[in-house]
Amino acid sequence: MKVLQSSVFRAICAIIIGILLINNPDNTVKGITIAIGLLFLVSGAISCAVYLNARTHASDTEIYDAQGRLIVTGKPTFPIVGIGSVLLGLILTIVPGLFVKSLMYFLGAIIILGAINQFMVLVNAKRMFRVPLWFWICPSVIFLTGLLVLIKPMETASLPLLIIGWCLLLYGATECVNAFKIHRERKRIETNMTIKDKD
Repeated sequence: MKVLQSSVFRAICAIIIGILLINNPDNTVKGITIAIGLLFLVSGAISCAVYLNARTHASDTEIYDAQGRLIVTGKPTFPIVGIGSVLLGLILTIVPGLFVKSLMYFLGAIIILGAINQFMVLVNAKRMFRVPLWFWICPSVIFLTGLLVLIKPMETASLPLLIIGWCLLLYGATECVNAFKIHRERKRIETNMTIKDKD
């Protein structure tokens, strides 16, 4: 049941993002970029705050090994990654337009991974029961579209994002159908095996 729930949750997220991208691709991508920027900003700020707190409460005790090398210091390590996260977060939040094109490639890669995941689920399902041919069509279309977005970038970011939106919508719908179909077939097989065991 947990597998079914995670598949349905993943599908619902894909459908929501797909609808947002179809309705308003430019603003949705800017929104996603700003949200990612805020996550970097918050995580970097927390890292810096932890460093400052640790530095304030750090002891001056230092531990050396027999050769005189410092192995433990009371001072915390300077948060280079935290500062980098804060800077990246600020850039993503303040100037999201710079990263819209790279985000398009990121979404294209996610679509390809989603299609590969659907292929793997169908291959596993094929071991248990016959999977109709039309089940393979949607993942193939999704995979080819994601590949097209990555290989042949388009002039405007709106068009590929619109295509990605429709693909996410298709992916979400197919994921739901596949999850319910596979869940139902597994239950049927388990029920048949239970009946045979009782006989």
